[in-house]
Amino acid sequence: AFSGNTNADSVVYNKLQHSIKARFLRFVPLDWNPNGRIGMRIEVYGCTYRSEVVGFDGKSCLIYTLNQKLMNALKDVISLKFKTMQSDGILLHREGKNGDHITLELTKGKLSLFINLGDTKTHPSNAQINITLGSLLDDQHWHSVLIEHFNNQVNFTVDKHTHHFHAKGEFSYLDLDYELSFGGIPVPGKSGTLSRRNFHGCFENIYYNEVNIIDLARRH
Repeated sequence: AFSGNTNADSVVYNKLQHSIKARFLRFVPLDWNPNGRIGMRIEVYGCTYRSEVVGFDGKSCLIYTLNQKLMNALKDVISLKFKTMQSDGILLHREGKNGDHITLELTKGKLSLFINLGDTKTHPSNAQINITLGSLLDDQHWHSVLIEHFNNQVNFTVDKHTHHFHAKGEFSYLDLDYELSFGGIPVPGKSGTLSRRNFHGCFENIYYNEVNIIDLARRH
């Protein structure tokens, strides 16, 4: 609750202690001026927000070739927002020569993160990892995704709901190419993903290790 002014001219400034992100703001008056006069004027000031948006038609994908000099094998952070009306589609894919791959896929309105170590003979335990979060994500609203890989720890977050996973050492063996595709798989067939349907919708602010992917695509 915020205290307002007591006359017609003075201004009362309230600053939130913590920043918030919201689609709508609703103000509910709790009490009026004791003199019986009713009135409310509000101005809201926010922080600058940069929005880079790219659309996919279900037949396209965006490929990012990683800078090998800047790569860190022990750390990977991928963040993005998406909105769609389609219940299925590939959001993110990266694979290697031995069948290793990481795939982020929307299946029946739920988001699944697949991690495959490829060679089940060499790594029989945890060769296939499947983490599913969220539901009804095909509601044409923005949803945020964060994938963090530090050493052998994987954090998968969808709309602030996080699943922590410890890969018991095998995750460090992932042999992946220097290409990362968003919105689909350029040449399907190697990794054996479930639907193989390209994403149809919008992405906002795709970042890979603090690199703005959409901005790179616009400039290059």
